Amino acid sequence: MRIVLKYGGTSVGSLEKIQKIASYIKELKNSFNEIVVVVSAMGKMTDELLNKASFFTKEPNKREIDMLLSIGEQQSIALLSIALNSIGCEAISYTGTQVGIETFGDHGDSQIKNIDIEKIESKLKEQKIVVVAGFQGVNSVGDITTLGRGGSDTTAVALAGRLGCQCRIYTDVDGVYTEDPKKNRLAKKIGKISYDEMEKMSASGAKVMELRSVKIGKEYKVPIFIGESLGNEDGTYIVD
Repeated sequence: MRIVLKYGGTSVGSLEKIQKIASYIKELKNSFNEIVVVVSAMGKMTDELLNKASFFTKEPNKREIDMLLSIGEQQSIALLSIALNSIGCEAISYTGTQVGIETFGDHGDSQIKNIDIEKIESKLKEQKIVVVAGFQGVNSVGDITTLGRGGSDTTAVALAGRLGCQCRIYTDVDGVYTEDPKKNRLAKKIGKISYDEMEKMSASGAKVMELRSVKIGKEYKVPIFIGESLGNEDGTYIVD
């Protein structure tokens, strides 16, 4: 069996958290023999990189911003891969460019055109855990591009669609709620929700999952799970 996991910025916000994720993935190997992991930049690193760019100008070149921001995910994938290898789990990391995530559109808000999964498939056959940088890809002229808000979710769901498997999105919330639980303590967690319902919620401003990723999940019928990091299964399932 195969699976795609996705960890957001807060989930990989420290070396200790990355270490715990590596340990969890090692345990998961008992249930899934083929694992792909998509990760975001650590914590607030994306904001820190943007602040550095703004030191020089209020309107930095968008191509160069994409080049700069891609550093964040590259750091995360390398660290997680190192952590996995250190505990006996063979892992290999790839940037969006290396793994063949082809994009089109504007810098800072590109869309995925195609994913060449040949390299991933070959490494999975070798029983390696494949760690992929979320949020980024490469356009037709070879420039690094980023996918905009929620781009790592989009990467993970698109990969799951191409690989024909489920996608688990681990974040700092334990599922999808009827309302924002931070604003309304009476908000209830939804155990199961359809793609159409989730699409409406995302379009209305729900930040738990980006609209583009929900549409991709619906198109490829990817079973999606949203829950807290480190394997808490009491989350929300998005299904057909």
